[in-house]
Amino acid sequence: MRILIVEDEEKLAEPLKKGLELNGFTVDYLQDAEKARTRVKLYRDEYDCILLDLMMPGVDGATICKEAREEGVTTPIIMLTARDETDMKVKLLNLGADDYIVKPYKIEEVAARINAILRRPEAALPSLLSVRDITLDPGKHIVTKGGKEMQLTLKEFSLLEFFMRHPNEAMKREAVLDHVWSFDFPAFSNVLDVHMKNLRKKLDDYGDADPLFETIRGIGYRLNA
Repeated sequence: MRILIVEDEEKLAEPLKKGLELNGFTVDYLQDAEKARTRVKLYRDEYDCILLDLMMPGVDGATICKEAREEGVTTPIIMLTARDETDMKVKLLNLGADDYIVKPYKIEEVAARINAILRRPEAALPSLLSVRDITLDPGKHIVTKGGKEMQLTLKEFSLLEFFMRHPNEAMKREAVLDHVWSFDFPAFSNVLDVHMKNLRKKLDDYGDADPLFETIRGIGYRLNA
């Protein structure tokens, strides 16, 4: 899952970013509200959830949320706010926010709120993903193959989840890197190939006449369902 954090206070954003990454999320972080305003609209399909601070210099989070919904952005938005008044909570929800978290917060709560939103039917994300004899549970962070639990690293889990959400699609390297690593990760790096090799080895995906993963020369990879 790829998350965008929009927070102008670095001392709050950095621990949140690191904490979510430890929970298996890929996280981008922006301090500038205007840049976030553009990123949310132009790269709406790149993120599974947006954590948006309410009070920022210049344009505030409520405005960004309202404009995003008016532009047809359907990505789940969780507002981060220090204001605990009922009127403000109602306003944020009416503007299109899916949820709000009152500061100070704990990383465990934020991660749980994100997972809860992504399990909702309107998010069009199934709680369990299944391809062949592989089942992946995003909420519990468990992968089984043939009923046996697999031990994957955070990046391997994120890679498998990404491909399982796009079965039979030829996924460009840039798209995979952007989603599983970060927005600015260099596309020429071989880190993707290394992780894919390790993932396929753990899944025993070599030597099969009908392999799960297929390398698409000049493009990237495809998961064959």
